[in-house]
Amino acid sequence: MGLRTKTALVIAGTAALVATLIGLLVHQRTAENQRKTAAHVIDAQLVEAVSAYASGVDNGALVNPPGLPDALRRTVTDRPVRATGLQGADGPAPVLWAATRSGRDLIAVRRSYTPQVHALADLDRVLVGSGAAVTALGCVLGVVAAAGAGRRISASARTAQRIADGDLTDRVEPRGKDEIARLGAAVNTMADALSARLEAERRVTADIAHELRTPVAGLVTAVGLLPPGRPTELVSGGVDTLRSVVENVLEVARLDVPGVEQADCEEVLPSTLARRAAALAGGEAEVLVRDEAVVTTDHRRVERILANLVTNARRHGAPPVTLEVAGSVVRVRDHGPGFPAELLTHGPQRFRTGARERGAGIGLGLTIVAGQARVLGARVTYENPAEGGALATVELAPED
Repeated sequence: MGLRTKTALVIAGTAALVATLIGLLVHQRTAENQRKTAAHVIDAQLVEAVSAYASGVDNGALVNPPGLPDALRRTVTDRPVRATGLQGADGPAPVLWAATRSGRDLIAVRRSYTPQVHALADLDRVLVGSGAAVTALGCVLGVVAAAGAGRRISASARTAQRIADGDLTDRVEPRGKDEIARLGAAVNTMADALSARLEAERRVTADIAHELRTPVAGLVTAVGLLPPGRPTELVSGGVDTLRSVVENVLEVARLDVPGVEQADCEEVLPSTLARRAAALAGGEAEVLVRDEAVVTTDHRRVERILANLVTNARRHGAPPVTLEVAGSVVRVRDHGPGFPAELLTHGPQRFRTGARERGAGIGLGLTIVAGQARVLGARVTYENPAEGGALATVELAPED
């Protein structure tokens, strides 16, 4: 249940409760006033009847009436007072009695209470209709008020989500001075701080990588001058790894800057990209083509994504590693221990592999995958199938 619905229900419920309480109060007070007025009128009639009875004049008063309510009979029998009582209040023909004692006789008058009952019923219908109208109006006002607040909160939530997805230039436009406006301002402050922090981190990373690029290039040249042998092979392998890390760090730094990397799209078959990626990753992956559709994308970036996924599967998983093409979707699967729970929850994070069983690494391969997918507008998801292994799915946009 959304905030708009909850707010509307709360306002409508409050309006209904208030209307009910007011209706009950009006009903009770009206019934009491009707009863007092009717009792006053019939008491005056009783006074006249007793006076006429004492004078020997017959004015329609009832003497020792058998239908007199028992409670009223006991009241006037025990004490010489005038009293009134309502008979058949819940029946179809209620009667209001007034009685007193005159000597040994009970003198009483009565009159129908039906007009008062009907008037009260009419009032109840008016109260119910008014309460329903107030409740409906409260519901409408609640929907309107909740819609306005909901739109502002939803806008702030969407902006926060876009910031979380990497668009650090997006900001909320606060309106007013209420709590929602303060929430928007807080989101903007958070985005500014996050943007400044990430920019500083990116600059430091890029500067370090740039500073290392020249000496690494010198090391590569120097290794080429070393005599053949096992020591040279060890040094060459370490230098190649260092050069790959530096290039990956520079690529991540470029992908972190919005608008720097642009896709150069063309029409291509996903199977072609899968085979090229398998070759780039060492050729130890099987390509299975179920069916495919022509896609318009940047083949170099897609190959980079798939090659990194295959390399990750080979390094941290177990054979066989397969690339399955189905329409505009390419799935990369291995049969190892699966992705770490942290990666499935939070996504790839640079300089972190997530689990010892996944092997050594600094976590830049999948970070590059996420950055290149963002440039392409593609979608990459990770999961551990029930039958075991790890599965990465790359969804490319099919041609219109």
